[in-house]
Order: sequence, then structure tokens, then C-alpha cells
Amino acid sequence: MTKRRRVALLIESSRAFGRDLLRGIATYARAHEHWAFFHQERAVRDPAPARLADWRADGIIARIETTKHIEQIRRLGVPVVDVFGLHRLDGIPSVEVDQEAVVRLAIEHLRERNLPHFAFCGYPGLFFSDARSRLFVRLLAEAGHDVHVYETTRQRPNTGLSRVEMRSLRCAAHLAAWVKSLPKPTGLMACNDMRALQVLEACAEQRIAVPDEVAVIGVDNDAVQCELCDPPLSSVDPAARQVGYEAAALLDRMLSGRKPVTNPILIKPSVVVARQSTAVLAVSDPHVADAVRFMHARCCEPIRTADVARHAGVSRSTLERRFTRSLGRSPSAELARMRLERVRELLQHTDLSLRAIADRAGFDHVESMCRLFKKHAGQTPGAYRRQAPPPDDGRGGGASNP
Repeated sequence: MTKRRRVALLIESSRAFGRDLLRGIATYARAHEHWAFFHQERAVRDPAPARLADWRADGIIARIETTKHIEQIRRLGVPVVDVFGLHRLDGIPSVEVDQEAVVRLAIEHLRERNLPHFAFCGYPGLFFSDARSRLFVRLLAEAGHDVHVYETTRQRPNTGLSRVEMRSLRCAAHLAAWVKSLPKPTGLMACNDMRALQVLEACAEQRIAVPDEVAVIGVDNDAVQCELCDPPLSSVDPAARQVGYEAAALLDRMLSGRKPVTNPILIKPSVVVARQSTAVLAVSDPHVADAVRFMHARCCEPIRTADVARHAGVSRSTLERRFTRSLGRSPSAELARMRLERVRELLQHTDLSLRAIADRAGFDHVESMCRLFKKHAGQTPGAYRRQAPPPDDGRGGGASNP
């Protein structure tokens, strides 16, 4: 029998992102190898377990945050894959979430809501927050938009995320005043779901309507946290399970004697999981606004533009003219966009057949769904689904990165 490989997992289980990394690693191991795992309950900044050296690991997958982590891991002298991305370490490759793709998804989601203003709220000084802030500002500037960025005392580089999140509670009044000062309506991206929750609390304190005045999107899609928000929070799912899956595949190649890659392997996020915090379309035309609300509620039913016009109380040609003037796209294009969002979600998070997905997303024929999906996504539904490991029954949705 082939010797079982002993793989140590220095990955936190205190956050949903870490738990999804572990799920992805387990999915790879079940499909390709018989691995024995060493894993203990831990937080991101916890040192390596004292008895790790005694366990004699063949390889390690780790969230490497501190210099102490680096020293502890290098002393073991075994192949290592990093799934954090803070450091660039000789001989230790990394598999990371593609931050630019995360931000692009968030921007696309907010711009589709026809919002005229944009804002970013993060934790200045934390590497992932600063990266997302810079990208959000740059990409929107390229599209001709200014961005209001929340500024506060920058954190020291070695400050952990949990500590920063707790300290930020002391600045709740400052955050609330900033949110109140924003032009309305605004599309706001938070650096992660916890920061988005704090923004939603600030809006509630200032009696700012969400999503009508401020539409909020987070990152991580921690399902429990997002559903506990009021209103429930829209969030970018960063495909943490795929990160874990690809990290396991990379470690497997290294254990077989292949040299590690030198550049980070970047995993694109899967989808925006839309909830009530961004369920808005900023339009002044009451007929268009009414039509959009109807379409949101019924988009997965076999409705047509004529049904929407009838609901809005105008002729089809009038509705199409007003839609184009208000949104720059036709009612049928907006209906297709809503349905394709549902298709992406079902492809990523279920193992339903394409025919079943077409039915649930409001398409009459699976062939028309596939053609439209390829036109807009640049790839077939099957190719899109293959980008990530298949879903499992234990998926709770979501993540919390870093």
C-alpha cells in the first residue's frame, strides 16, 4: 500500500474562511490521496502547536501571518504552502484569493444598481483592507467615479484582525458621523463582513435607510454573520474552498518532488451572494422603479417584458423607452441579468443539473440559458462550475478573510 502522507494544517477554524479552506483541502484529499491530517482548534495568529515537530509531518498548509510562524515552519524542513498571502517567502509558494477580482465583482454589483456615489470602509493599516481600498478607488476612478474612503487611525502592521475589529467598536460614533456625511444614494464596499456589519449598525443609529440611501456589500459571505445583519448583508464569496483545494493540489505536487511555483496562485472569487442590503436600483422614474421591484420578486418565473409593462401600468414600448433612459439597458436585459445572477449562484453552490438550474432561474430552455451565460460570462456554465471543487453537504456558505 502507498504510504499515507502526513499533512499538518495550521489553519484557523475560528472563522468561516478558515473552515472553508479546510473543506477544500478535505475535498481534494478524498478525491486524490489518502492523507493523515494534523489539525487543532486555533486562531489566525496562534503559534504552531508545541508537539507539531513530534508528529513528523511530510508537508504543511498554513496561514502564515507572523515572523514567528515563519521561523517555526522553516525549522521543520518540509514542503509548505501558504494560504494567507501576507508574505512573499523564498521556497514557500502561496495560493490566495485574487483581490482585484474580488473588488471588480463588488463594483460590478454596485454599479448594476445604478448608484451615483461610492464609498469604501475598511481597517486602515491591515494589508487586505488597504489592498481592497486601493483597488476600489483605482477601478472606479478609471470608470469616472470618485470614492469616499473612511479614514481613521492606521493600525500597526502586526496587529491581528480580531483585535482591530474589537478596537474599531470604540470609534463607532466617528464611523456613524462619516456614514451620515456621505452623499446619497451611495454604494458602499466594506473590506469584510464584520466591517460591513459595523457600517449597517452606524446606518441604523443615524436612521439611514439601507439599501435605499446606502447600499452595503461585504466580502467573505460568512453566511451566519450575513443573515444576522439587519438587513441581511450582500457579500462577495471569495471561493475559500477552491483556495484550499488548489493549495492541497500544489502541496501534493511538491510532495511528489516537483519544484514549488514562484508566483502566487490567484483564485478568482465565485459570486456575489445578493441579499437585502443591496436590493435597490437607484432610479427616479416611478414606473421603472415599480417594474424593477416586480422583476426582482418574479425574475425566476417565466415572465416577459409584456408582463412587466402590464404590472407597471404602461405600454411595452413606453417601458422600454423609460428603462433605456433610466438604466441604459432594456427591461429584457435587466431580466436576463437577474436570472444570470441566480444561475451563477446555483452553479457554484449546488450540484443541480443544468436543466434544473434553467428551470429554477426562469429560462424556458437549457440551451438558451447556456448561450446567454457564455455570452455574458465568456465561458460555458460547465466550465464556470469546474473552477471550484463540487459543493458538499457540510457547506455553511461563506468565509472570513483573512
